[in-house]
Amino acid sequence: MQTRVRATAKYVRVSPSKVRQLTRLIVGQPIHEAQRILLFADKGAAQPLLKVMNSAVANAENNDDLDPDELIVAEAFADDGPTLKRYQPRALGRAYQIRKRTSHITVVVTPAEEN
Repeated sequence: MQTRVRATAKYVRVSPSKVRQLTRLIVGQPIHEAQRILLFADKGAAQPLLKVMNSAVANAENNDDLDPDELIVAEAFADDGPTLKRYQPRALGRAYQIRKRTSHITVVVTPAEEN
């Protein structure tokens, strides 16, 4: 039986494309290595992704009695959330639309021997 533990953060005010740059780096990595990558990543999306990953590890440890040292990141993805639409006034009475994107970040962890 495959044990997959997940954590999700919804409506995070970071563009999904910016989060996906980091999810590609951590998928398949052990938890400690993925944490190290995100701690030293020079991206604003690293902090919310790290929080979601730590939440998934805590879920695995507390709910499923799994050892956090044995976990790896099986999946990490960012889906589009709702887009906040704002308007910037421009010359001659025009308005430009500004799209403030949100994302739903999900991280799935599994024990290393099950992969």
